[in-house]
Amino acid sequence: MLRSLRLLAVSVLLATPLHAAGGGAAAYLKKPDAWFATPEAKSVATAILSYQSDLGGWPKNTVTVDKPYTGDRNELHPTFDNGATTDELRFLARSFNATQDETQRKAFARGLDYILRAQYPNGGWPQYIPLSKQYHRHITFNDDAMVRVMGCIREVHDRDTYAFVPAKDRQVAIAAFQKGIACILKCQILVNGQPTVWCAQHDEVTLMPADARAFELASFSGSESVGITRLLMSLEKPTPEIIKAVEGAIAWFQSSKITGIRIDSKPDPKSPKGSDKIVVPDPNAPALWARFYDLKTGKPFFCDRDGIPKPNLADIGYERRNGYSWYGNYAAKLLEKDYPEWQRRVR
Repeated sequence: MLRSLRLLAVSVLLATPLHAAGGGAAAYLKKPDAWFATPEAKSVATAILSYQSDLGGWPKNTVTVDKPYTGDRNELHPTFDNGATTDELRFLARSFNATQDETQRKAFARGLDYILRAQYPNGGWPQYIPLSKQYHRHITFNDDAMVRVMGCIREVHDRDTYAFVPAKDRQVAIAAFQKGIACILKCQILVNGQPTVWCAQHDEVTLMPADARAFELASFSGSESVGITRLLMSLEKPTPEIIKAVEGAIAWFQSSKITGIRIDSKPDPKSPKGSDKIVVPDPNAPALWARFYDLKTGKPFFCDRDGIPKPNLADIGYERRNGYSWYGNYAAKLLEKDYPEWQRRVR
């Protein structure tokens, strides 16, 4: 089983937007190996090390690469949300290989330990540890948090970049990855006994779909389920259970795509942003998927901060309508390119 869990040539992590990944660390990962021995790279490494919390992870929505952190260390709240922690670790691994700086190796070890300690016995990951009493404690697929963590620890086992990591720790990493896959399969939502997709977060005990923020209700996720499906498709020699999970998700994406509309930004000088999102009929528009689909009806819904689902984007207030991703071409590439390639590979 260990040998079957190899990365495809195209990493599932390429779908992560740079602006959300690692506070800028992701942008440096495209550099050649030799660059990591330069003064510029050492300066970036110094900044990254300074932002590592005492718990081992890194904070979100924070540029961790420009200059060293000089604030209160108690304010460094580590997380896996919004791309935090994983790209800082990738940077430190490559930097250590170039410099053999023991400070970086030890920092990497603490960061990897933070990831592994955070995993639930059932294989899922919360947004962060120590655990929150609120929705952050749920198994978090939202914004691809768990998918990115799993991609990172799989690299630790599979890639020569991490040859400096003790063999036993690399084995622990791939075992954690396997537990994560098992958790994903258990979380997949069944409808009439058939697998469909996933919620953006699942209860950490029951594994059932769970609410997050007031406008993020338990639902079928048209966005996060794409990354999960790609992760399952990236497994070599998939088991019948994994094949069934992928086929079920693909069938759901096919049946849940929305055609005949496009999302426009209409000028509105009186609005806070000077424009407003509207839904426009367009028979030639490419397919879209909603962010959330009702678990009972299977229909898209939209929600304000009052937590009341509405059937149309126009039914919610300006702030949430324009401040959240409610529609997207989330599964377009998955259906048009990734799935056909996967079918050819597993036949």
